[in-house]
Parts: sequence; C-alpha cells; structure tokens
Amino acid sequence: MTESRARTVGPKPQLMPSAERHVVALGVLALVLVATAMWSMTIGPTDISITGIFTALTGFDGSREHLIVTTVRLPRMLAGLVAGSALAVSGAIMQAVTNNPLASPGLLGVNAGAAFAVVATLTFLPDAPTGFHVWAAFAGAAMAATVVYLVGSMGIAGATPVKLALAGAIVSAFVASLTSSVLIFDKTTLDAIRFWSIGSLAGRSLDNIATVAPYVGAGLTLAIVFRRQITTMSLGLSVARTVGQNVGLWRTMAAIMVILLAGGAVAVAGPIGFVGLVVPHVVRLLVGIDYRWILPFCAVGGALLVIGSDAAARAVFPAREIPVGVTMALIGAPFFVYLARYRVGGAR
Repeated sequence: MTESRARTVGPKPQLMPSAERHVVALGVLALVLVATAMWSMTIGPTDISITGIFTALTGFDGSREHLIVTTVRLPRMLAGLVAGSALAVSGAIMQAVTNNPLASPGLLGVNAGAAFAVVATLTFLPDAPTGFHVWAAFAGAAMAATVVYLVGSMGIAGATPVKLALAGAIVSAFVASLTSSVLIFDKTTLDAIRFWSIGSLAGRSLDNIATVAPYVGAGLTLAIVFRRQITTMSLGLSVARTVGQNVGLWRTMAAIMVILLAGGAVAVAGPIGFVGLVVPHVVRLLVGIDYRWILPFCAVGGALLVIGSDAAARAVFPAREIPVGVTMALIGAPFFVYLARYRVGGAR
C-alpha cells in the first residue's frame, strides 16, 4: 500500500520544453522538405531515380539524364524553394504588422504590382538585363503596397482588415487588367510569359535563381534577425509604443522585407497566390503567436507547399503542364473563404 502511494505521489514525467519541441518539429519539417525536393526532381517525361538525381548533382558527366536534372529539374525545384519561402514569410510579416489575418502579397496587391512591372519591362525594354527585371519587380511591389495601404486607410476607422482586403482586391484587379492589356497588344511577350504570368516554376534557369537569391536571402535574413520586433508589432500599436518600439521605423523595415521577398518571388516564379495567406495561418495553429518561431516555420513550410504542389500536379497530370499558381488557387481560395467567413467576419 505504501509503495503504491509512493508511486502515485512521485514526480511526474517532465514534458519536453516548448522551445525544444519547436526545434525538433522544425528539423522534421526541414527533412520532409528535403525529401519532397528530391522527389520533385524525379518527376517528368523522363524517368530518373533518386540515385540518378544524386549522381547528377555530385558527379555530372554531361549525359542527357544529367543535363535534364541540372538544367531543367534542379532550377525548377530551386525556384519553388525561393518563391515559397519568400511568399510565406512576407505574408506572415504583413499579417503581423497590419494586424490583418487576410494580409498576404497576393491579396494586398503586392504580387500584381510586381508582375505588372516585370511585364511592362519585358514589353517596352526587351533588351534590359535580368537584374533590371528584378528591380522592376521591387518597384512595382512597393507602389502597389503603398496605394493599397493609402486607400485602405481612408475614413475614420483607418486601415481595418476588411478595408485593406477590399482595397487590395480593387488594386489587384485594376493592375491585373493593365497587365492583360499589355499582353494582348504584344503577342510575343504573351507567348513568352503566359505561364509565368499566373505563377509557374517551368522554364527557370540557374541564372534566374542566382539573380534573385541574394535579394530574397537578404529579406529572409532581416526577418529572422528582427523577429522579436515583428512579434511586438503583432501585439498591436499600443503595446509596441508602450515597450518603447519606434513604430514608424519598424513599419518601414517590415515594408523593405516584404518588398525584397515578394518582389523577388514574383521575379523568379510569377505571381503565385495564396502561399502567404495559407502557410502563416497553418503555422500559427502549430506553434502559437510567437513570430520568433512563426517566421522560420513559414520559410520551410512555404517552400514545402510550393514544391510539393508543383510536384503533385506533375505526378497526377504527367502529360500536361499545370502552373503551380493554378494548384495554389485550388488550395487557397477555399481557405480564404473560411478566413473571411469565420475569422474576420465581424471585423469592420
């Protein structure tokens, strides 16, 4: 009886601390991303095994199989990695700074602005270097974001979630119509970028990735370094001011991060929608509201979602090229309806 009581009142087993659980979960998610990336490179008209992928990456011999891996499938996978990480993290930053659960590069016009700038550059400055297209994407993203925020801030209530979402929808539709007009009157440009204009990883080269990667890398680095400040901003302007945070400075820093990330993603893969909306919400369900963890998880989760969606579409429809932007729309549109109906339906 005494022994039984001792066992009952003895020390309870200790659970793994929250930070350690997050580290383990992030490591597992990264391993899943690596496995998905390798699987994505095996999918295509030519059957190439995982062993063949490793051989092409570690001992390139110039064979047809190795050329397919290094010039077609590797750039495609890397484009998904860069674009997915950038869009998910930029969406998380936008939601934190604006306190708007509907904020994302696609829904607030950033993607549309960047895409229009790139299309206009390709049309009117066809001989411009690739690096110029990237800067055009940054400029377009910045202008669209500024217009959306100014329009959404009109009125007494200021920039409420619903007003920002409506302003983003209006600006996105207007800019998209301008983009379509440019493409209609320039058939050559339309043929060249028709898949890119709705978000696609096809036809990318290592040069494209190398041009964009430094800017996206800078945006991701800034987001991780300043994740504490972003967490404070997510708690509201009054809390941020109470703890002595310079709200204007950190809003500007957040805008720079979003422009680098979203502009770079659009430059390499086109305006892929809903990644910046879906991933941050799913991540918050897993790790809570601390952006010190949300941002790293979004970086890995966004890459996983884009690469996995693109690979799954190619596996299910091997005879057709389905842009990843279409796949993400099928995933993201119902999710947006859910958020608008049940999460911010009462916001004004």
